[in-house]
Amino acid sequence: MTDSLPTRGQLERTLAQRIQTFYRSQLGHRLGGVDCQISNRKITIVMEKAVTQPEQLLANSGKDELAEQVHSDLSEAIQPQLRALIEEITGVPVEDLLSDTTLETERTGMIVVLADAPQVRNSVTNGLAIRT
Repeated sequence: MTDSLPTRGQLERTLAQRIQTFYRSQLGHRLGGVDCQISNRKITIVMEKAVTQPEQLLANSGKDELAEQVHSDLSEAIQPQLRALIEEITGVPVEDLLSDTTLETERTGMIVVLADAPQVRNSVTNGLAIRT
């Protein structure tokens, strides 16, 4: 039964891949990369090149405030779907999703707080069980 559970690493990779696919399908934007780390009830997500082309154009035209507002509005609009995606993958309700973006580095960081730690199986490396 526990063999059907993913390892923490598998869950992190699945989250990263599905978030990239989600951004591509919903915003038509290809992220530069997604890194997910699960620690008990918390997930940290860092997205590279998370600023869309229209947002970049606004920022490069000296309209940083408008670019930030557009990004904020887009993030707010997709947040329910993103929460549902995370809940589907982890099997745990999302209690809170905190997000911020820096236009200069084009990175978005998220902290997801889950209702409980997702169930994962232990990895075995060189005969040693590694708790995930």
